[in-house]
Amino acid sequence: MTNDGFSTCDLCDLHKNDTSGAFRVLPPLFRDFGARLKFAGAVSTVKCFEDNSLVKAALDEPGRQRVLVVAGGASLRRALVGGNLGAAAARNGWAGIVVDGCVRDAAELAGCDTGIRALGLMPLPTEKRNAGERDVAVQVQGVWVRPGDRLYADADGIVVMNQLG
Repeated sequence: MTNDGFSTCDLCDLHKNDTSGAFRVLPPLFRDFGARLKFAGAVSTVKCFEDNSLVKAALDEPGRQRVLVVAGGASLRRALVGGNLGAAAARNGWAGIVVDGCVRDAAELAGCDTGIRALGLMPLPTEKRNAGERDVAVQVQGVWVRPGDRLYADADGIVVMNQLG
């Protein structure tokens, strides 16, 4: 599916009676920071807290039009993605990044040809401890997101569905 071939509202209409948990909607807390305002792709995950070592490692790899979901514990104290990582994501073919936490370098992120959603801005960088986990099931604002799920983001919100959903 191309990035412009969907609407989160249409997806919600289609799945509004789903009670299986295969279709989930993230709460309306995420702001746009990247140049792509609409993006979709298969999910890869990083679970970390105030340490973006694994985020950097993931974004330095070929993205293959995936979406990196960063479960950062909703921390507002450190930025998990900045201009350098946004540029790496665009350069390496990531469709988008969703950060349950903060980003920094807003002007640089706005020029990155990738979707970037986060809770807010924080100029303070993270510490580098190589702590966290990759490609594990994570909770983002109380919503389960798993590697291989499909994530769709547009001006109306962010939805996630099981790979076969």
